[in-house]
Amino acid sequence: MRWQSQTLDADDGALPGLNRAGFVRTVQTPEFDGITFHEVLCKSALNKMPEGAGLPFRWTINPMRGCSHACRYCFARGTHEYLDLDAGTDFDNQIVVKTNIAAVLRRELARRSWHRETVALGTNTDPYQRAEGRYRLMPGIIGALTDSGTPFSILTKGTLLRRDLPLLTSAARQVPVHIGVSLAMLDPDLHHSVEPGTPAPKARLELVRALADAGFEVDVMVAPVIPYLTDGSSHLDELFAAIAEAGARSVIAFPMHLRGSTRGWFLGWLGETHPALLRRYRQLYGRGAYVTPEYSSWLRGRIDPLLERHRLRRDTSEQTEAAVRAPAAVDPQLALFA
Repeated sequence: MRWQSQTLDADDGALPGLNRAGFVRTVQTPEFDGITFHEVLCKSALNKMPEGAGLPFRWTINPMRGCSHACRYCFARGTHEYLDLDAGTDFDNQIVVKTNIAAVLRRELARRSWHRETVALGTNTDPYQRAEGRYRLMPGIIGALTDSGTPFSILTKGTLLRRDLPLLTSAARQVPVHIGVSLAMLDPDLHHSVEPGTPAPKARLELVRALADAGFEVDVMVAPVIPYLTDGSSHLDELFAAIAEAGARSVIAFPMHLRGSTRGWFLGWLGETHPALLRRYRQLYGRGAYVTPEYSSWLRGRIDPLLERHRLRRDTSEQTEAAVRAPAAVDPQLALFA
């Protein structure tokens, strides 16, 4: 296997920018054609959420920055600009990997000041994106959290999680472990266009089934619901039915929001693939990041009966309030992921 390497400056793991002091190796490999990895030695693993965020977790872990899932709507795209990389193609194929994160995490969890609060993974970029197959960061992270008695949650689109299912099952016997799966659509053509780097919807349904069979109560994030593309009654009914059949506990569904650089990236794609919708999107979103209250109410009226029909309703009254208060640095949908 041929590797290309060079020396760059490094990210410190907590503050953005590859121009921080430290070591980095930039590598490419035929296994990941078109993707460049920037390996960094981080100084911290645990990220504390802002005070008053109103989220069901105060701490997160992000083993990587950037995501090869390449979802057109990804809310985290703007964070790549802090690295002097763009929020479009660079976000998809310039992946920053914190290679020492498990060791750093273990040291942080051993501090007397650590109170074993719940830690969330998957709040920014997916910890089970394809690169995890090479770097294998998650087993060390799971082990560190479990050994320290720290509860944790994982939200993912990555079927690579099945590799760690025995480890997660063992961890769940020692600490509370919650696993959620993100699945926004079933249509294979739309999936390939909107989420080109993610596992197929069928594969994610099989992941839900495997998790349920292992004893986990799985919540599925049908998020985002993409206006005029995935908000049809028949589409949602079919999707919810498949999720229920796979053994999920509940579905959490919300309309897409387009904050910061994500807006331009998504609307650029929409103009190329569905130009007739651009005018409707400008009316729906105006100059902001969120759909109109009228659309949200309409969508809720469509979703609620389907949740009842498929027995996928979850009481989210407290978390819904938290979602409204979520800070700009965090996807409000994640306020509902506990």
